[in-house]
Amino acid sequence: MNVVDSSGWIEFFLAGSNGPTFKPVIEQRDQLLVPTIAIFEVHKILSRNLAEDLVDRCLDIMRLGRVLDLTDRRAVAAAKAARQHRLALADAAMYSMALEHGAMFWTQDVDYDGLADVRYFKKLA
Repeated sequence: MNVVDSSGWIEFFLAGSNGPTFKPVIEQRDQLLVPTIAIFEVHKILSRNLAEDLVDRCLDIMRLGRVLDLTDRRAVAAAKAARQHRLALADAAMYSMALEHGAMFWTQDVDYDGLADVRYFKKLA
């Protein structure tokens, strides 16, 4: 199983230099877990510069994976991950959901560098 961080989704959708790194993971739909908070963050960023219909199409691609809601149990797990790894709410929620499912966490966000079960890729210029 795989969870792609918001930074990876955005890189993929905007055809950034690391986009090809995340593409095969995103295309493995049967192995893809998508936290709802990633949908929030991707919408927030993409809607700054893209037409709403294009943003909606991007979110529809995200929804092809298994969408994970932030439940009360997951909120507590996220709080523990935030405290342990000094992560912000969204970062901790996505990471703890990956851990819950034994999934690999794919990101280019340096805050995750060195954490267990993380595939970190330095953001290229």
